[in-house]
Amino acid sequence: VQLQASGGGLVQAGGSLRLSCAAFGRTFTNYFMGWFRQAPGKEREFVAAINWNGVSTYYIDSVKGRFTISRDNAKNTVYLQMNSLKPEDTAVYYCAGNNKGGYLYRNRYEYDYWGQGTQVTVSS
Repeated sequence: VQLQASGGGLVQAGGSLRLSCAAFGRTFTNYFMGWFRQAPGKEREFVAAINWNGVSTYYIDSVKGRFTISRDNAKNTVYLQMNSLKPEDTAVYYCAGNNKGGYLYRNRYEYDYWGQGTQVTVSS
């Protein structure tokens, strides 16, 4: 599957952005999806994951209550709604997919398919 992320930009602290990740080429419902982010000089870190039908989700503590991951299987798209953004959320955000099923993986090495990344910058 090929993934294409979009929706990043520059926003003031407290603002919102919605990232989208469109999937092409394979049956989207076969894939659990995740969002990761990488700030300059830091490791790529897990942000959120969602199972094939959207019923199960998982978030890192720092974004709980502010970010929401969702998917629209009819549109082959996964979303990350980001509210109450903070300067420390500044990073390149990547969507990723795996077809292992059964578990919401948080380890980047469990994901085989990656989008190209979209920059999110939050100013203070």
